[in-house]
Amino acid sequence: MSGMHRNSVKSEKEKKQNRIRLAFQAGFAVFLNGYLKGFLTGGVFNGKTKALCVPVLNCYSCPGALGSCPIGALQNSLGSGKRIPYYVLGTLMLFGVLFGRLVCGFVCPFGFIQDLLHKIPVKKIKVPKKADRVLRFLKYVVLLVFVILLPLLMTDKFGLSAPYFCKWICPAGTLEGGIPLLLGDSSLRSVAGWLFNWKLIVLIVVLIGSVFIHRFFCKYLCPLGAFYALFNKFSFYRLNIDKEKCIDCKKCEQVCPMDVEVTKCINSTECIRCGKCRAACPTEAIKRK
Repeated sequence: MSGMHRNSVKSEKEKKQNRIRLAFQAGFAVFLNGYLKGFLTGGVFNGKTKALCVPVLNCYSCPGALGSCPIGALQNSLGSGKRIPYYVLGTLMLFGVLFGRLVCGFVCPFGFIQDLLHKIPVKKIKVPKKADRVLRFLKYVVLLVFVILLPLLMTDKFGLSAPYFCKWICPAGTLEGGIPLLLGDSSLRSVAGWLFNWKLIVLIVVLIGSVFIHRFFCKYLCPLGAFYALFNKFSFYRLNIDKEKCIDCKKCEQVCPMDVEVTKCINSTECIRCGKCRAACPTEAIKRK
């Protein structure tokens, strides 16, 4: 097989992989937010499925959301002073053990939005390795401080606390819930104050960051990504490299949106199992397991 033909095959393989993944992402975004009436009326769905946690970051207050965001549910449970959130933790651990961060790569609507934004043809930013390594720890800080410790410790006289991550940081909530609800309700617009403006600034920073840095929010700020990352190295779904087939061309690392050193640690905590490395491999050395 000529080199030109191999490149042609590889290119078609990558395109097919991208189309399949985009179809999955779009399909899940529609499925998780399928309450069309909510977008038309400006209301929020309150059916029975809202008691169920979806495995990804998807705002409860999104007019179309059919389920609950696990991060919001976790904070509410911890901040209620009533119970340990076994159901929420069990749901997250189940998906973590089965798939690891595959749900980030294929299911998360906010990850899908970031992927689309990064397709905008502008010069991209390459974060220096040392800075990147430090910044990636921020998502674990966000998980520990804003999702767990503050709801547990910063309670009022009734033993209740606010969902601090949702209240102060979550850009998905602002985009999927805050903005649509304000657009559909003039009374809400009249009372929106500095807190909404702050959340809007956070959202704008994340969206602009996603244009220049692939998966900006996932890499540096997402607490759910931090949680699933803990399971990546031993989840049932894994990627493996056949060392006999690998020619160490590094093409897998060149296409990785999360900048994983694929040949050194293919099941890195940062891998979202998007499949780009597998599609780019000229010798088909990368296998799913």
